[in-house]
Amino acid sequence: MPGAWPLLGHAVVLLRDPLGFLRSLPEHGDLVAVRLGRVRAVFVCSPELVQQVLRDDRTFDKGGPLFDRLRETTGDGLGSCPHAAHRRQRRLVQPAFNRSRLPGYGRVLTGQVEGVTASWDDGGTVDIVAEMRELSTAILLGTVFSAESLPSPLALPGAGADLRTVVAGIGARTVLPPALAGVALPGSRRYFLARDRLRRFAGDIVAARRGGDGGDDGDLLSALLAAGDPDSGRGLSDTELVDQVVTMFVGGIDTTAATMAWMLHSVAGRPDIARRLQAEADTVLAGRAPSVQDLPALSLARQVVTETLRLHPVVWIVTRTVTADTVLGGHPVSAGTVVAFSPYLIHQRADCYPDADVFDPDRWGPGRTPPDRHAFLAFGDRARSCVGNGLAQAEAVMTLAAVASRWNLHPVGGGPVRPTRAAVMSPRGLRLRVTARTDTDSRR
Repeated sequence: MPGAWPLLGHAVVLLRDPLGFLRSLPEHGDLVAVRLGRVRAVFVCSPELVQQVLRDDRTFDKGGPLFDRLRETTGDGLGSCPHAAHRRQRRLVQPAFNRSRLPGYGRVLTGQVEGVTASWDDGGTVDIVAEMRELSTAILLGTVFSAESLPSPLALPGAGADLRTVVAGIGARTVLPPALAGVALPGSRRYFLARDRLRRFAGDIVAARRGGDGGDDGDLLSALLAAGDPDSGRGLSDTELVDQVVTMFVGGIDTTAATMAWMLHSVAGRPDIARRLQAEADTVLAGRAPSVQDLPALSLARQVVTETLRLHPVVWIVTRTVTADTVLGGHPVSAGTVVAFSPYLIHQRADCYPDADVFDPDRWGPGRTPPDRHAFLAFGDRARSCVGNGLAQAEAVMTLAAVASRWNLHPVGGGPVRPTRAAVMSPRGLRLRVTARTDTDSRR
């Protein structure tokens, strides 16, 4: 692909305008050669070829710049471990997200969602990204750890700040030429110090729970501690537990917060959809806080969340490493090649989604031909799909219903909201003005 800089390759273009760079790739073919420093990668632009990559996760194993950087923090957690470790880890982690445990997690969701959305001031301006990050952090801590296992509350803000440093660092280091990855740049030093503190934070909690009574506290960590491989009976080691907990931190806070921020931004810009959401919330909730039992009835809210994930997938680029010589799209690909694809790029293809740049929740509704489910990659697909996607979607749907039942949302400022340049693409500087619905008092 043209536009490469000497030594740096396409890294400068990718950092300067990542989404514009991604949108430009299909015009060069289904497979496009790009270069990040000395690393050469093949970018896959066709949904059919992306599915070939995802189906064969042995040949197209997790690796490349993104997962090299991710493993610096999460180790071999479920989201970043190689194929050789994945099946065992999936069997051990999956029970923690079993539907039977959702009602217990749901009580945390209900309390935290209601607490945050009820705290806003009528007519006030809300930093939506910060509010959604606070909410998703509280929900994750409440579902992963019981209150008794948490350290002093004074440690939590520090852990949250370290997490933001780590997530931003992963994004920047993904496109950093490998020769610079080990250089002691100021940003790299902050990143590694934050990484070390975050892992110690998780390790302290795991150690405390190992020394406890071993009972089930109804949280995710209890399920992980109790997990045993059906073949060997062996559970997760302390290091593996820390890897899983940090993976949940990295994968479950900023990603969900960014999705909910984009979701509320999109609704604020579409008063017609906001009115329909309010009518749905009034009918289903009748003035009470949302619960997981309400999820099946909140159909429009689910469509809004799904469309938000399509239009604003927060994980915008994914890499794999080829483990054996193979053929992709009729082209030979040698072992060791880095292969990349983008959920954002696939979600923007007009052949997958007509009027792809339009926010249209009804494309997921009744009476419409549903999009090909394999062209929806917000949570990955196939064997390596996100294990926590059900919990994340429940959080977003309940938050949207709670907001719709109480508030009108109004955009602040006239300029476009742009994404941050990080591993997780949050809306930069998003603020919304909130006004109480005029009929709220009569319903409550």
